[in-house]
Amino acid sequence: MTQSFYVSPEQLMKDRADFARKGIARGRSVVVLGYDGGIAFATENPSRALHKVSEIYDRIAFAAVGKYNEFENLRVAGVRYADMRGYSYDRIDVTARGLANAYAQTLGAVFTTESKPLEVELAVTEVGVTQEQDQIYRLSYDGSVTDEPGRVVMGGDAERLGALVEAAWRPGLTLEEAMQLAVRTLGTAEDGAVREIVPTALEAAVLDRTRTRRAFRRLDGDDLAALLAAGG
Repeated sequence: MTQSFYVSPEQLMKDRADFARKGIARGRSVVVLGYDGGIAFATENPSRALHKVSEIYDRIAFAAVGKYNEFENLRVAGVRYADMRGYSYDRIDVTARGLANAYAQTLGAVFTTESKPLEVELAVTEVGVTQEQDQIYRLSYDGSVTDEPGRVVMGGDAERLGALVEAAWRPGLTLEEAMQLAVRTLGTAEDGAVREIVPTALEAAVLDRTRTRRAFRRLDGDDLAALLAAGG
């Protein structure tokens, strides 16, 4: 005879949340910062093929931490959502807010109904005509969404690194200042020591508001080297 054990809904949700948080914490952090010309992304990622930051649509990008196969499936679903909406209605009807709501529904449904939650944390961003119109949405494993004020840090040690960004970020940073802040934050240890991260070990990109339609642009090693050396 098989003996069954009762688990309260509260405990079940807590266990799922703890499981997801542990998985996400193992991932290297992603820093997303608004700057005067758009939105910048940086993360430690030496792979040139497995991206944590990607284009979704004309002026919309996606950043993620956690389990790669899970957030890659979400990225592909986001591209399909954007393409279908843009084709069915109009390209201006594809927004970061709409995409964030779609992701929230998927994450929330998996968290509450499936045996294992998705071990991912996402940022959905859209660059506006001005910095005040930029949008950065952070999505957690349980489908909760927050509208972030110009900057966000996700992944392992996000709380500590986020506090460093909070203390140093301001509206109107140049791209050089934003990238230097992002890389310095990623390299700061708990004791305050800052290690150097070479450009080839970084994945970086921008949503550039000056580009007419496709705002997303990856930054290669030479781009990063120049940005990190500027003013240094």
